[in-house]
Amino acid sequence: MNPLIASFKNYLQQAGYRKTTCMMLPACVSDFLTYCHNPFLEEITPEHVMEFYRWLQVRPNRKRGGALSESYIYQHIYALRVFFGWLEECGTLAVNPMNAVLIKPPQHKERQPLNREEIKSLFDVCISFKELSLLHLFYSCGLRREEAVRLDLRDVNFRKGLLYVRSGKGGKRRAVPMTGKVIADMENYIRHEREVAGSKDTEAFMVNKRGTRMSGDSFIRLLKEMLIRAEMTDREYTLHHLRHSIATHLLENGLSLEEVREFLGHRHIESTQVYVKVSEQQLEIINNE
Repeated sequence: MNPLIASFKNYLQQAGYRKTTCMMLPACVSDFLTYCHNPFLEEITPEHVMEFYRWLQVRPNRKRGGALSESYIYQHIYALRVFFGWLEECGTLAVNPMNAVLIKPPQHKERQPLNREEIKSLFDVCISFKELSLLHLFYSCGLRREEAVRLDLRDVNFRKGLLYVRSGKGGKRRAVPMTGKVIADMENYIRHEREVAGSKDTEAFMVNKRGTRMSGDSFIRLLKEMLIRAEMTDREYTLHHLRHSIATHLLENGLSLEEVREFLGHRHIESTQVYVKVSEQQLEIINNE
């Protein structure tokens, strides 16, 4: 592996990016450098990036044939933004070529949050404390999938009523408050279901039927079982819908956008606006503060 790419990958790992991201971004940067015939970094210009972007739009998909998806193409642009931003931050580059590159991300279908009745229906069909704990992690505590996968027993302090996310997206840490109901249900899971299952993993908070750490796919399968029982199969629901929903409901309950941002673990308030329905009047007040 190119030493520069290896250093970039190490930076991503140290910064707390997801494992898949730590693999994907260096690969995208490597594609770009190969396309440019490995030029000196100081010689790279915005036009090099635009030429690469235009080439990706006509390059065939090597696995399935046809054209590359917009999301896949933009992954490369995002990778270059992170890469050159890192080089600029550590002083390797004086001028970041991406500052002059204006490429908008592809428009994704808006994710609709679950309403309160749908959330109640999911809680009503739970047949175990494990299922209740899943809803509490992703809805009541608003965790991302990878944060729930990484959650350890030591990260949940029932006495203080706090759940600690020690390595969130971008390496951001936060403490999430838990209500009495959340504490009771998750304590019951630990005492009556997790231990009874004979867990082989002594650190993971949530374990699967084999007693090892729950994966993201395991969480998704369990949620789908609950959705079927709740007769909520009219559209696709994901774990991230639960996080989206609690953000929306907290704002509806009167929390400020800044408070919701802290709860979700976002660095910038613009990221939070993607998750919640915010009125133009609320945004005007926030922007004028």
